[in-house]
Amino acid sequence: MLTKDLLRVSRRGGGYRPQFVDASQKTLAARVIGCYQGHVGERRETLRDALTAIERESDDFKLVRGFAKLIERDATWETRSELDPERTRKAVFAASETVGVVTTDDRNEALKAAAHSLGSEPEVVEQSLYADLDSREILVDVNPRWSPTELLAQYNLSLAQTALFDATEVRIRSNDPKVVISSLKRLRLLYEVRLLPPQERRTIAEADREIVVTGPDDLFRNTRRYGTRFARLLRTVASTAQWRLEATIDDRGTERELTLTHDDVSVPGVDPVAEVSYDSGVEAEFARRFEALGLDWTLVREPDAIPAGEHVVIPDFAFDYDFSDFRVYFEIMGFWTPEYVEKKLTRLDAVDDVEMLVAVDESLGVGEEIEARDHRAIPYSGSVRLRDIRNALRRYETDLQADAAETLPDELFPDANVTTLEIIAAEYGVSTDTLEGISFPAHERIGGSLVRPAVLERLADDLSVGMGLDEVESVLGEHGIEETSAVLGELGYRIEWEGLAGGTLRESK
Repeated sequence: MLTKDLLRVSRRGGGYRPQFVDASQKTLAARVIGCYQGHVGERRETLRDALTAIERESDDFKLVRGFAKLIERDATWETRSELDPERTRKAVFAASETVGVVTTDDRNEALKAAAHSLGSEPEVVEQSLYADLDSREILVDVNPRWSPTELLAQYNLSLAQTALFDATEVRIRSNDPKVVISSLKRLRLLYEVRLLPPQERRTIAEADREIVVTGPDDLFRNTRRYGTRFARLLRTVASTAQWRLEATIDDRGTERELTLTHDDVSVPGVDPVAEVSYDSGVEAEFARRFEALGLDWTLVREPDAIPAGEHVVIPDFAFDYDFSDFRVYFEIMGFWTPEYVEKKLTRLDAVDDVEMLVAVDESLGVGEEIEARDHRAIPYSGSVRLRDIRNALRRYETDLQADAAETLPDELFPDANVTTLEIIAAEYGVSTDTLEGISFPAHERIGGSLVRPAVLERLADDLSVGMGLDEVESVLGEHGIEETSAVLGELGYRIEWEGLAGGTLRESK
Protein backbone atom coordinates (compact mmCIF):
# COMPACT_ATOMS: atom_id res chain seq x y z
CA MET A 1 0.00 0.00 0.00
CA LEU A 2 1.17 3.52 -0.77
CA THR A 3 0.66 6.57 1.42
CA LYS A 4 -2.46 8.63 0.70
CA ASP A 5 -0.46 11.55 -0.70
CA LEU A 6 0.74 9.27 -3.54
CA LEU A 7 -2.78 8.18 -4.54
CA ARG A 8 -3.51 8.81 -8.24
CA VAL A 9 -7.20 8.47 -9.17
CA SER A 10 -9.50 9.84 -11.83
CA ARG A 11 -12.95 11.09 -10.79
CA ARG A 12 -14.12 11.60 -14.35
CA GLY A 13 -17.87 11.15 -14.74
CA GLY A 14 -18.33 10.89 -10.99
CA GLY A 15 -16.40 7.62 -10.79
CA TYR A 16 -13.30 6.65 -8.86
CA ARG A 17 -10.66 5.01 -11.03
CA PRO A 18 -7.03 4.45 -10.01
CA GLN A 19 -4.62 5.69 -12.66
CA PHE A 20 -2.93 2.37 -13.35
CA VAL A 21 0.33 2.08 -15.25
CA ASP A 22 1.01 -0.11 -18.27
CA ALA A 23 4.00 -1.21 -20.35
CA SER A 24 4.55 2.36 -21.54
CA GLN A 25 5.91 3.20 -18.05
CA LYS A 26 8.34 0.26 -18.02
CA THR A 27 11.27 2.50 -19.00
CA LEU A 28 10.48 4.89 -16.13
CA ALA A 29 10.23 1.97 -13.68
CA ALA A 30 13.60 0.66 -14.87
CA ARG A 31 15.10 4.12 -14.53
CA VAL A 32 13.98 4.46 -10.89
CA ILE A 33 15.34 0.97 -10.08
CA GLY A 34 18.60 1.88 -11.81
CA CYS A 35 18.77 5.14 -9.89
CA TYR A 36 18.83 3.21 -6.62
CA GLN A 37 21.30 0.65 -7.90
CA GLY A 38 23.56 3.38 -9.25
CA HIS A 39 23.73 5.18 -5.91
CA VAL A 40 24.93 2.30 -3.73
CA GLY A 41 27.71 3.73 -1.57
CA GLU A 42 26.32 7.29 -1.73
CA ARG A 43 24.37 9.48 0.66
CA ARG A 44 20.59 9.52 0.83
CA GLU A 45 20.55 13.23 -0.07
CA THR A 46 22.42 12.46 -3.30
CA LEU A 47 19.89 9.79 -4.23
CA ARG A 48 17.03 12.17 -3.45
CA ASP A 49 18.51 14.79 -5.77
CA ALA A 50 18.75 12.20 -8.55
CA LEU A 51 15.14 11.10 -8.01
CA THR A 52 14.03 14.75 -8.03
CA ALA A 53 15.68 15.14 -11.42
CA ILE A 54 13.69 12.14 -12.70
CA GLU A 55 10.50 13.66 -11.27
CA ARG A 56 11.09 16.90 -13.18
CA GLU A 57 11.49 14.99 -16.43
CA SER A 58 8.43 12.81 -15.80
CA ASP A 59 4.80 13.62 -16.54
CA ASP A 60 3.76 12.74 -12.98
CA PHE A 61 6.02 13.19 -9.97
CA LYS A 62 3.68 11.05 -7.83
CA LEU A 63 4.36 8.08 -10.08
CA VAL A 64 8.13 8.41 -9.62
CA ARG A 65 7.68 8.71 -5.86
CA GLY A 66 5.38 5.69 -5.86
CA PHE A 67 7.99 3.55 -7.64
CA ALA A 68 10.67 4.82 -5.23
CA LYS A 69 8.45 4.06 -2.22
CA LEU A 70 8.24 0.42 -3.27
CA ILE A 71 11.94 0.05 -4.08
CA GLU A 72 12.91 1.73 -0.79
CA ARG A 73 11.59 -1.33 1.07
CA ASP A 74 14.47 -3.34 -0.38
CA ALA A 75 17.17 -0.77 0.35
CA THR A 76 19.62 -1.04 3.25
CA TRP A 77 20.99 2.14 4.81
CA GLU A 78 23.62 2.66 7.47
CA THR A 79 25.53 5.41 9.21
CA ARG A 80 29.21 5.44 8.26
CA SER A 81 31.45 7.33 10.59
CA GLU A 82 34.87 6.73 12.13
CA LEU A 83 33.66 8.32 15.34
CA ASP A 84 30.35 8.00 17.11
CA PRO A 85 28.35 11.07 15.93
CA GLU A 86 26.65 11.71 19.27
CA ARG A 87 29.91 11.50 21.20
CA THR A 88 31.56 13.72 18.57
CA ARG A 89 28.87 16.40 18.89
CA LYS A 90 29.26 16.50 22.67
CA ALA A 91 33.01 16.94 22.31
CA VAL A 92 32.66 19.68 19.68
CA PHE A 93 30.02 21.58 21.63
CA ALA A 94 32.15 21.43 24.77
CA ALA A 95 35.16 22.70 22.83
CA SER A 96 33.04 25.46 21.25
CA GLU A 97 32.04 26.77 24.66
CA THR A 98 35.67 26.92 25.70
CA VAL A 99 36.86 28.60 22.49
CA GLY A 100 33.84 30.86 22.03
CA VAL A 101 33.09 30.26 18.35
CA VAL A 102 32.39 33.42 16.35
CA THR A 103 34.53 33.19 13.23
CA THR A 104 35.61 30.39 10.90
CA ASP A 105 39.00 30.35 12.61
CA ASP A 106 37.26 29.89 15.95
CA ARG A 107 35.34 26.96 14.51
CA ASN A 108 38.53 25.34 13.25
CA GLU A 109 40.09 25.75 16.67
CA ALA A 110 37.08 24.06 18.28
CA LEU A 111 37.35 21.15 15.84
CA LYS A 112 41.06 20.78 16.64
CA ALA A 113 40.36 20.78 20.37
CA ALA A 114 37.59 18.22 19.98
CA ALA A 115 39.82 16.05 17.78
CA HIS A 116 42.55 16.15 20.42
CA SER A 117 40.11 15.03 23.14
CA LEU A 118 38.85 12.23 20.92
CA GLY A 119 42.29 11.13 19.76
CA SER A 120 41.45 11.84 16.14
CA GLU A 121 41.93 14.41 13.36
CA PRO A 122 39.82 17.56 12.73
CA GLU A 123 38.77 16.30 9.30
CA VAL A 124 37.46 13.08 10.81
CA VAL A 125 35.63 15.00 13.53
CA GLU A 126 33.95 17.23 10.95
CA GLN A 127 32.90 14.25 8.85
CA SER A 128 31.52 12.41 11.88
CA LEU A 129 29.73 15.39 13.42
CA TYR A 130 26.37 14.85 11.69
CA ALA A 131 26.94 11.52 9.94
CA ASP A 132 23.83 10.04 11.60
CA LEU A 133 21.44 12.50 9.95
CA ASP A 134 18.89 10.84 7.69
CA SER A 135 20.15 12.76 4.67
CA ARG A 136 23.73 11.53 5.25
CA GLU A 137 22.96 7.85 5.65
CA ILE A 138 24.76 5.66 3.11
CA LEU A 139 22.94 3.29 0.77
CA VAL A 140 24.91 0.09 1.34
CA ASP A 141 22.75 -2.31 -0.63
CA VAL A 142 19.56 -2.53 -2.70
CA ASN A 143 18.11 -5.78 -3.97
CA PRO A 144 14.79 -5.00 -5.66
CA ARG A 145 12.51 -8.00 -5.48
CA TRP A 146 10.85 -6.94 -8.74
CA SER A 147 11.94 -6.53 -12.33
CA PRO A 148 10.67 -3.36 -14.09
CA THR A 149 7.65 -5.29 -15.38
CA GLU A 150 6.92 -6.72 -11.93
CA LEU A 151 7.36 -3.28 -10.39
CA LEU A 152 4.55 -2.02 -12.62
CA ALA A 153 2.31 -4.86 -11.39
CA GLN A 154 3.22 -4.21 -7.76
CA TYR A 155 2.59 -0.49 -8.20
CA ASN A 156 -0.90 -1.17 -9.61
CA LEU A 157 -1.66 -3.48 -6.68
CA SER A 158 -0.40 -0.93 -4.13
CA LEU A 159 -2.32 1.88 -5.84
CA ALA A 160 -5.54 -0.13 -5.76
CA GLN A 161 -4.98 -1.00 -2.09
CA THR A 162 -4.59 2.69 -1.28
CA ALA A 163 -7.78 3.51 -3.19
CA LEU A 164 -9.63 0.90 -1.10
CA PHE A 165 -8.49 2.48 2.15
CA ASP A 166 -11.65 4.61 2.34
CA ALA A 167 -14.07 1.91 1.18
CA THR A 168 -17.32 1.47 3.11
CA GLU A 169 -18.50 -1.62 1.22
CA VAL A 170 -16.77 -4.12 -1.07
CA ARG A 171 -18.53 -6.62 -3.35
CA ILE A 172 -16.46 -9.54 -4.66
CA ARG A 173 -16.93 -12.30 -7.21
CA SER A 174 -14.13 -14.84 -7.57
CA ASN A 175 -13.51 -18.22 -9.12
CA ASP A 176 -12.10 -19.26 -5.71
CA PRO A 177 -14.48 -17.87 -3.08
CA LYS A 178 -13.18 -20.22 -0.38
CA VAL A 179 -9.79 -18.54 -0.22
CA VAL A 180 -11.46 -15.12 -0.15
CA ILE A 181 -13.72 -16.11 2.74
CA SER A 182 -10.75 -17.57 4.60
CA SER A 183 -9.00 -14.21 4.31
CA LEU A 184 -12.14 -12.39 5.45
CA LYS A 185 -12.26 -14.46 8.61
CA ARG A 186 -8.58 -13.91 9.26
CA LEU A 187 -8.97 -10.14 8.83
CA ARG A 188 -12.14 -10.11 10.98
CA LEU A 189 -14.22 -8.35 8.34
CA LEU A 190 -18.02 -8.40 8.36
CA TYR A 191 -19.40 -10.16 5.30
CA GLU A 192 -22.35 -12.00 3.82
CA VAL A 193 -22.69 -14.21 0.74
CA ARG A 194 -25.39 -13.22 -1.73
CA LEU A 195 -26.84 -15.64 -4.32
CA LEU A 196 -26.77 -14.02 -7.75
CA PRO A 197 -29.75 -14.14 -10.11
CA PRO A 198 -29.13 -16.26 -13.26
CA GLN A 199 -28.67 -13.27 -15.55
CA GLU A 200 -25.69 -12.04 -13.48
CA ARG A 201 -23.78 -15.34 -13.52
CA ARG A 202 -22.14 -14.93 -16.92
CA THR A 203 -18.95 -13.34 -15.60
CA ILE A 204 -16.11 -14.63 -13.42
CA ALA A 205 -16.14 -18.35 -14.10
CA GLU A 206 -19.93 -18.59 -13.87
CA ALA A 207 -19.80 -17.58 -10.21
CA ASP A 208 -23.26 -17.85 -8.67
CA ARG A 209 -22.43 -15.97 -5.46
CA GLU A 210 -21.22 -12.53 -4.51
CA ILE A 211 -19.40 -11.81 -1.27
CA VAL A 212 -20.49 -8.50 0.25
CA VAL A 213 -18.07 -7.02 2.77
CA THR A 214 -19.21 -4.07 4.87
CA GLY A 215 -17.68 -1.67 7.34
CA PRO A 216 -18.35 -1.66 11.10
CA ASP A 217 -21.92 -1.11 12.24
CA ASP A 218 -20.89 0.90 15.33
CA LEU A 219 -21.64 4.58 14.63
CA PHE A 220 -18.78 5.86 16.75
CA ARG A 221 -16.09 3.39 15.81
CA ASN A 222 -13.01 4.65 13.99
CA THR A 223 -12.96 2.92 10.58
CA ARG A 224 -9.31 3.53 9.63
CA ARG A 225 -8.11 0.12 10.80
CA TYR A 226 -11.04 -1.46 8.97
CA GLY A 227 -10.01 0.34 5.78
CA THR A 228 -6.53 -1.12 6.09
CA ARG A 229 -8.07 -4.58 6.22
CA PHE A 230 -9.94 -3.88 2.99
CA ALA A 231 -6.58 -3.10 1.42
CA ARG A 232 -5.06 -6.33 2.73
CA LEU A 233 -8.03 -8.29 1.43
CA LEU A 234 -7.32 -7.13 -2.13
CA ARG A 235 -4.02 -9.02 -2.17
CA THR A 236 -5.84 -12.29 -1.52
CA VAL A 237 -8.55 -11.52 -4.08
CA ALA A 238 -5.95 -10.58 -6.71
CA SER A 239 -4.15 -13.89 -6.13
CA THR A 240 -7.11 -15.80 -7.56
CA ALA A 241 -7.31 -16.41 -11.29
CA GLN A 242 -10.57 -14.61 -12.12
CA TRP A 243 -12.26 -11.97 -10.02
CA ARG A 244 -14.25 -8.74 -10.00
CA LEU A 245 -14.40 -6.27 -7.14
CA GLU A 246 -16.77 -3.34 -6.76
CA ALA A 247 -16.39 -0.91 -3.87
CA THR A 248 -18.22 2.09 -2.50
CA ILE A 249 -15.66 4.75 -1.61
CA ASP A 250 -16.14 7.57 0.87
CA ASP A 251 -14.24 10.24 -1.05
CA ARG A 252 -14.13 13.05 1.50
CA GLY A 253 -17.86 12.82 2.08
CA THR A 254 -18.85 11.94 -1.49
CA GLU A 255 -19.80 8.37 -2.36
CA ARG A 256 -18.06 7.06 -5.47
CA GLU A 257 -17.95 3.64 -7.10
CA LEU A 258 -14.70 1.78 -7.79
CA THR A 259 -14.50 -1.30 -10.01
CA LEU A 260 -11.46 -3.59 -10.31
CA THR A 261 -10.93 -6.89 -12.14
CA HIS A 262 -8.16 -9.40 -12.75
CA ASP A 263 -7.28 -7.41 -15.87
CA ASP A 264 -6.37 -4.39 -13.69
CA VAL A 265 -4.43 -5.86 -10.79
CA SER A 266 -2.27 -8.93 -10.20
CA VAL A 267 0.17 -10.03 -7.51
CA PRO A 268 3.71 -10.22 -8.94
CA GLY A 269 5.79 -13.30 -8.20
CA VAL A 270 3.01 -15.15 -6.37
CA ASP A 271 2.37 -18.86 -6.87
CA PRO A 272 -1.22 -20.09 -7.25
CA VAL A 273 -3.14 -19.91 -3.99
CA ALA A 274 -3.09 -23.14 -1.98
CA GLU A 275 -4.91 -24.09 1.18
CA VAL A 276 -2.83 -23.68 4.32
CA SER A 277 -2.14 -26.99 6.00
CA TYR A 278 -1.06 -27.72 9.55
CA ASP A 279 0.88 -30.55 11.09
CA SER A 280 -1.43 -30.89 14.08
CA GLY A 281 -4.69 -29.75 15.55
CA VAL A 282 -2.73 -27.73 18.12
CA GLU A 283 -1.12 -25.66 15.35
CA ALA A 284 -4.40 -25.16 13.48
CA GLU A 285 -6.23 -24.09 16.63
CA PHE A 286 -3.43 -21.74 17.64
CA ALA A 287 -3.34 -20.06 14.19
CA ARG A 288 -7.10 -19.54 14.20
CA ARG A 289 -7.19 -18.04 17.70
CA PHE A 290 -4.08 -15.88 17.27
CA GLU A 291 -5.24 -14.29 14.01
CA ALA A 292 -8.56 -13.44 15.63
CA LEU A 293 -6.72 -11.24 18.16
CA GLY A 294 -5.88 -8.58 15.58
CA LEU A 295 -2.45 -7.80 17.07
CA ASP A 296 0.27 -5.78 15.35
CA TRP A 297 1.94 -9.04 14.32
CA THR A 298 1.34 -10.97 11.12
CA LEU A 299 1.39 -14.74 11.56
CA VAL A 300 3.38 -16.53 8.85
CA ARG A 301 2.95 -20.27 8.35
CA GLU A 302 6.19 -22.22 7.74
CA PRO A 303 8.43 -19.18 7.12
CA ASP A 304 11.96 -19.15 5.73
CA ALA A 305 14.47 -21.81 6.71
CA ILE A 306 16.93 -21.03 9.52
CA PRO A 307 20.50 -22.34 9.29
CA ALA A 308 21.24 -24.91 11.99
CA GLY A 309 24.74 -26.21 11.49
CA GLU A 310 24.70 -28.62 8.56
CA HIS A 311 20.91 -28.61 8.55
CA VAL A 312 18.12 -26.07 8.42
CA VAL A 313 15.12 -25.58 10.67
CA ILE A 314 11.76 -24.46 9.29
CA PRO A 315 9.76 -23.33 12.32
CA ASP A 316 6.01 -23.84 12.41
CA PHE A 317 5.34 -20.10 12.38
CA ALA A 318 6.88 -16.66 12.43
CA PHE A 319 5.52 -13.43 13.89
CA ASP A 320 6.33 -10.43 11.66
CA TYR A 321 5.99 -7.06 13.37
CA ASP A 322 3.77 -4.82 11.25
CA PHE A 323 5.81 -1.65 11.74
CA SER A 324 9.38 -2.75 11.17
CA ASP A 325 11.48 -5.48 9.63
CA PHE A 326 11.52 -7.69 12.71
CA ARG A 327 10.67 -11.38 12.93
CA VAL A 328 10.21 -13.78 15.85
CA TYR A 329 10.10 -17.48 15.00
CA PHE A 330 7.74 -19.83 16.77
CA GLU A 331 7.97 -23.61 17.11
CA ILE A 332 5.41 -25.89 18.74
CA MET A 333 6.92 -29.05 20.19
CA GLY A 334 4.00 -31.40 20.55
CA PHE A 335 5.45 -34.80 19.73
CA TRP A 336 6.52 -36.94 22.63
CA THR A 337 8.84 -39.61 21.16
CA PRO A 338 12.38 -39.53 22.58
CA GLU A 339 13.86 -39.56 19.06
CA TYR A 340 11.87 -36.50 18.07
CA VAL A 341 12.78 -34.61 21.22
CA GLU A 342 16.47 -35.39 20.81
CA LYS A 343 16.46 -34.29 17.16
CA LYS A 344 14.64 -31.06 17.98
CA LEU A 345 17.03 -30.22 20.78
CA THR A 346 20.03 -30.88 18.52
CA ARG A 347 18.61 -28.60 15.80
CA LEU A 348 17.71 -25.84 18.27
CA ASP A 349 21.18 -26.03 19.78
CA ALA A 350 22.62 -25.16 16.35
CA VAL A 351 20.27 -22.23 15.72
CA ASP A 352 21.86 -18.85 16.42
CA ASP A 353 21.26 -15.10 15.86
CA VAL A 354 17.46 -15.30 15.68
CA GLU A 355 14.64 -14.65 18.12
CA MET A 356 12.59 -17.77 18.75
CA LEU A 357 9.76 -18.82 21.01
CA VAL A 358 9.19 -22.53 21.61
CA ALA A 359 5.91 -23.84 22.97
CA VAL A 360 6.72 -27.07 24.81
CA ASP A 361 4.26 -29.76 25.77
CA GLU A 362 4.69 -30.07 29.52
CA SER A 363 4.90 -33.84 29.23
CA LEU A 364 8.22 -33.55 27.38
CA GLY A 365 10.00 -32.07 30.40
CA VAL A 366 12.58 -30.21 28.29
CA GLY A 367 11.63 -26.58 28.98
CA GLU A 368 14.81 -25.85 30.94
CA GLU A 369 17.01 -27.29 28.21
CA ILE A 370 15.37 -25.01 25.63
CA GLU A 371 15.77 -21.96 27.86
CA ALA A 372 19.44 -22.83 28.21
CA ARG A 373 19.71 -22.51 24.43
CA ASP A 374 18.50 -18.87 24.62
CA HIS A 375 15.10 -19.70 23.13
CA ARG A 376 12.22 -18.79 25.39
CA ALA A 377 10.21 -21.84 26.41
CA ILE A 378 6.45 -21.54 26.84
CA PRO A 379 4.90 -24.62 28.48
CA TYR A 380 1.44 -25.75 27.41
CA SER A 381 -0.92 -28.63 27.96
CA GLY A 382 -3.56 -29.41 25.37
CA SER A 383 -3.42 -25.99 23.67
CA VAL A 384 -1.05 -23.03 23.57
CA ARG A 385 -2.19 -20.21 25.83
CA LEU A 386 -2.54 -16.98 23.84
CA ARG A 387 -1.83 -14.92 26.94
CA ASP A 388 1.66 -16.44 27.20
CA ILE A 389 2.39 -15.68 23.54
CA ARG A 390 1.00 -12.17 23.85
CA ASN A 391 3.17 -11.47 26.90
CA ALA A 392 6.26 -12.80 25.12
CA LEU A 393 5.63 -10.61 22.06
CA ARG A 394 4.92 -7.56 24.22
CA ARG A 395 8.50 -7.71 25.46
CA TYR A 396 9.72 -7.22 21.89
CA GLU A 397 7.09 -4.54 21.20
CA THR A 398 8.36 -2.46 24.09
CA ASP A 399 11.89 -2.37 22.67
CA LEU A 400 10.71 -1.85 19.08
CA GLN A 401 8.45 1.03 20.05
CA ALA A 402 11.23 2.61 22.09
CA ASP A 403 13.57 2.38 19.10
CA ALA A 404 10.92 3.85 16.80
CA ALA A 405 10.19 6.67 19.24
CA GLU A 406 13.86 7.69 19.21
CA THR A 407 13.59 8.38 15.48
CA LEU A 408 10.68 10.77 15.97
CA PRO A 409 10.89 14.40 17.12
CA ASP A 410 9.34 15.35 20.42
CA GLU A 411 6.75 17.45 18.58
CA LEU A 412 4.89 16.87 15.32
CA PHE A 413 2.98 19.43 13.27
CA PRO A 414 0.60 17.72 10.80
CA ASP A 415 -0.50 19.93 7.90
CA ALA A 416 -4.14 18.82 7.97
CA ASN A 417 -6.62 20.63 10.20
CA VAL A 418 -8.10 17.24 11.13
CA THR A 419 -6.26 13.93 11.01
CA THR A 420 -5.91 10.75 13.04
CA LEU A 421 -3.14 9.05 14.98
CA GLU A 422 -3.42 6.05 12.65
CA ILE A 423 -2.73 8.24 9.62
CA ILE A 424 0.28 9.86 11.30
CA ALA A 425 1.55 6.46 12.44
CA ALA A 426 1.22 5.10 8.89
CA GLU A 427 3.14 8.06 7.46
CA TYR A 428 6.05 7.45 9.84
CA GLY A 429 5.84 3.65 9.69
CA VAL A 430 5.23 3.21 13.43
CA SER A 431 2.41 1.94 15.61
CA THR A 432 -0.08 4.32 17.20
CA ASP A 433 1.29 3.31 20.63
CA THR A 434 4.65 4.83 19.62
CA LEU A 435 2.96 8.24 19.34
CA GLU A 436 1.82 8.25 22.97
CA GLY A 437 4.75 10.39 24.12
CA ILE A 438 4.68 12.72 21.09
CA SER A 439 3.25 16.22 21.45
CA PHE A 440 1.05 17.86 18.79
CA PRO A 441 1.17 21.55 19.79
CA ALA A 442 -1.06 22.77 16.95
CA HIS A 443 -3.78 20.18 17.55
CA GLU A 444 -6.03 18.90 20.29
CA ARG A 445 -5.79 15.14 20.80
CA ILE A 446 -9.34 13.80 21.07
CA GLY A 447 -9.52 10.04 21.25
CA GLY A 448 -7.66 8.86 18.18
CA SER A 449 -8.14 12.15 16.32
CA LEU A 450 -6.08 15.35 16.07
CA VAL A 451 -8.11 18.52 15.61
CA ARG A 452 -6.96 22.13 15.39
CA PRO A 453 -8.58 24.43 18.01
CA ALA A 454 -9.94 26.65 15.23
CA VAL A 455 -11.96 23.72 13.90
CA LEU A 456 -13.41 23.08 17.35
CA GLU A 457 -14.38 26.75 17.59
CA ARG A 458 -16.21 26.57 14.25
CA LEU A 459 -17.95 23.39 15.33
CA ALA A 460 -19.09 25.06 18.52
CA ASP A 461 -20.78 27.72 16.37
CA ASP A 462 -22.28 25.22 13.89
CA LEU A 463 -23.74 22.80 16.45
CA SER A 464 -26.78 23.52 18.59
CA VAL A 465 -28.90 21.58 21.04
CA GLY A 466 -31.80 19.79 19.36
CA MET A 467 -30.01 18.81 16.16
CA GLY A 468 -30.65 15.30 14.89
CA LEU A 469 -27.79 12.80 14.70
CA ASP A 470 -27.76 12.84 10.89
CA GLU A 471 -27.35 16.61 10.85
CA VAL A 472 -24.66 16.47 13.53
CA GLU A 473 -22.70 13.86 11.58
CA SER A 474 -23.04 15.95 8.43
CA VAL A 475 -21.54 18.98 10.19
CA LEU A 476 -18.68 16.91 11.60
CA GLY A 477 -18.14 15.21 8.25
CA GLU A 478 -17.65 18.55 6.51
CA HIS A 479 -14.58 18.99 8.71
CA GLY A 480 -13.36 15.42 8.16
CA ILE A 481 -14.18 14.26 11.70
CA GLU A 482 -15.17 10.63 12.20
CA GLU A 483 -15.04 10.25 15.99
CA THR A 484 -18.48 11.69 16.65
CA SER A 485 -18.85 10.70 20.29
CA ALA A 486 -15.37 11.82 21.41
CA VAL A 487 -15.53 15.20 19.67
CA LEU A 488 -19.03 15.92 20.93
CA GLY A 489 -17.84 15.12 24.45
CA GLU A 490 -14.97 17.57 24.03
CA LEU A 491 -17.46 20.29 23.04
CA GLY A 492 -19.77 19.54 25.97
CA TYR A 493 -22.45 17.62 24.06
CA ARG A 494 -23.84 14.12 23.96
CA ILE A 495 -26.32 12.19 21.84
CA GLU A 496 -29.59 11.37 23.56
CA TRP A 497 -31.28 8.34 22.07
CA GLU A 498 -35.04 8.32 21.71
CA GLY A 499 -35.97 4.73 20.97
CA LEU A 500 -36.04 3.97 17.25
CA ALA A 501 -36.60 7.64 16.37
CA GLY A 502 -32.87 8.38 16.31
CA GLY A 503 -30.54 10.54 18.36
CA THR A 504 -30.72 14.19 19.37
CA LEU A 505 -27.91 16.51 20.40
CA ARG A 506 -28.03 17.52 24.09
CA GLU A 507 -25.67 19.27 26.46
CA SER A 508 -23.65 16.98 28.68
CA LYS A 509 -24.79 16.93 32.26
